[in-house]
Amino acid sequence: MKVSRLLCTRLRLWLFDKTELQSMGNLFCCVQVDQSTVAVQERFGKFEDVLEPGCHCVPWILGSQVAGHLSLRLQQLDVRCETKTKDNVFVNVVASIQYRALADSASDAFYKLSNTRTQIQAYVFDVIRASVPKLKLDDVFEQKTEIAKAVEQELEKAMSAYGYEIVQTLIVDIEPDEHVKRAMNEINAAARLRAAASDKAEAEKIVQIKRAEGEAEAKYLSGLGIARQRQAIVDGLRDSVLGFSVNVPGTTAKDVMDMVLVTQYFDTMKEIGASSKSSAVFIPHGPGAVRDVATQIRDGLLQGQQLIQ
Repeated sequence: MKVSRLLCTRLRLWLFDKTELQSMGNLFCCVQVDQSTVAVQERFGKFEDVLEPGCHCVPWILGSQVAGHLSLRLQQLDVRCETKTKDNVFVNVVASIQYRALADSASDAFYKLSNTRTQIQAYVFDVIRASVPKLKLDDVFEQKTEIAKAVEQELEKAMSAYGYEIVQTLIVDIEPDEHVKRAMNEINAAARLRAAASDKAEAEKIVQIKRAEGEAEAKYLSGLGIARQRQAIVDGLRDSVLGFSVNVPGTTAKDVMDMVLVTQYFDTMKEIGASSKSSAVFIPHGPGAVRDVATQIRDGLLQGQQLIQ
């Protein structure tokens, strides 16, 4: 019977929830403090001690009580602050503050601040609204680390007096107005298009220069070939005239040239007739026109020489 009663008693205690167990503990002057938490003990309303995690005896009969609990865990507060940059652009700066209460200064953290998160938010607003208006929008994105350091230094200096430690401060987001974002994207796109057009024009310029250089070199070589061809023709005609004059007494150079022109004329007509796909300019081709062609060529050469002189 005694064993059964003992088991029933333990079962009833196990079925009690945590609040009932704490109430029963307070009834027997026992208080449980969870891990990563401290409790503040008061006696007749005056601070007496900071209770570490574990079980403690708090004799409420003698005026002692637990005023409250304070968490020592790392906490995070995200603060969104709207401000204006130096170039008159409104932005939302989101700062992430990681902080925790110090066990050695638990009494200061418990008594000196009524709302820790509101206090931290006020300091963050003050620093961001003092720093961002000095910078242009592009500089805000580039110097967000410096802004975070300024916020962290100000918070450390202010919150250390209240028993809190600022572990880290981060600027996690900078959000300009939607119209500003769209304008920035358009400016970036226009700059990239301008750079692409400049590169394309430069490439076309290089291609044209190389093509012109190739054409110039080809024309130069073609000119050399034509000059050598004409020089060879002149040398051949001179040799022909000299040989014909020696072998046929009484002939002049003019007679020899007329005969050469007639020979070339008939050779040309033969080539035109032999080719089915030839592009040619037709000129008077009667036998009596050869002398007129020779006269015109000779007169053209003489006029050209007179103009040059």
